[in-house]
Amino acid sequence: MDTLQNMRVFVRVVEAGSFTAAAQSLNSTTGAMSRAVSELEAHLRTRLMNRSTRRLALTTAGERYLKRCQQILADVDTAEEEASCAQERPAGALRMHSFASIGQHYVLPAISRYRALYPEVTVELTLSQRMPDLFEGSGDVAVVTAATLPNSDLVSLPLGTTFSILCASPAYVRSHGAPQQPADLRQHDCLILQTPAFPPHDWLLEGPEGSETMEVNGPVQVNIAESLAVAIREGMGIGILPLYAAIDGLRDGSLVRVLPEHTLQKMTIYALYPSRKFVDAKTRTWVEFLRTHMPKVIARDVELLAEVGKADPISIMPPVQAGSHIASDHAPEQ
Repeated sequence: MDTLQNMRVFVRVVEAGSFTAAAQSLNSTTGAMSRAVSELEAHLRTRLMNRSTRRLALTTAGERYLKRCQQILADVDTAEEEASCAQERPAGALRMHSFASIGQHYVLPAISRYRALYPEVTVELTLSQRMPDLFEGSGDVAVVTAATLPNSDLVSLPLGTTFSILCASPAYVRSHGAPQQPADLRQHDCLILQTPAFPPHDWLLEGPEGSETMEVNGPVQVNIAESLAVAIREGMGIGILPLYAAIDGLRDGSLVRVLPEHTLQKMTIYALYPSRKFVDAKTRTWVEFLRTHMPKVIARDVELLAEVGKADPISIMPPVQAGSHIASDHAPEQ
């Protein structure tokens, strides 16, 4: 028995005043209307109305049940309307996941611009270092970076490609010099960024002469790029930073790039979401916004990196020879 449909028939019969009028309004038959109400009464084991050839009269139980049915059916209609509108009008809470670093540098600024277009959307952003399981129902969409994605049933939309670079502080370079070739990294303190995507101690450098892998070690290891940037600015050594985590420090002079002809850790930025079918409006418009927005901000940072490189002579300083001393106003205090 379809209880909800029988409730609709019951309410319509009462509102229309007869089974015949209800049947006409629902494009059905009088017999079908009568059977629906009888099924409902049998299910409830309660008589809802007294019938005669001329009129219908609700019982006391029928009067109470009618009010409940009207409320329930109104709630169902509202729920269906809201769900249908969710496919057309961006509104409500958009639950997002993002890796911490890209979330701070790219996703949060993008959210600000997106909400200027769709102010009825609120955002719940969770930042973490693990790949989210959107099938758990804890999120609508994720923005992640990866060299390759594991197999899954998630829809993955590539948004652009970025990379990492080697950075140091001006004080470190003045004190220790800058490596001139990848092999020189063995003579430096190399700070380690622990990430599931890449081996932390094997740095694969891509340069004019191809690829070269260097095995490195260092005094500090962290798992967040922003924390590594702090360690680099404090002069602890040379570290790998994603371009988006390095660009502000390069521009304000707190970081300098070393081995500027080399890049590392090429990564694709992806938007992930569970299904192509019945994607609601807020998820759909967010993904569409990222598809146009993300390539622009990546290109902007690549252009800024080129500009900083032209005005960054410290990044090509040779290593300090043993016993030599470089005077600098920026040398660490003793």
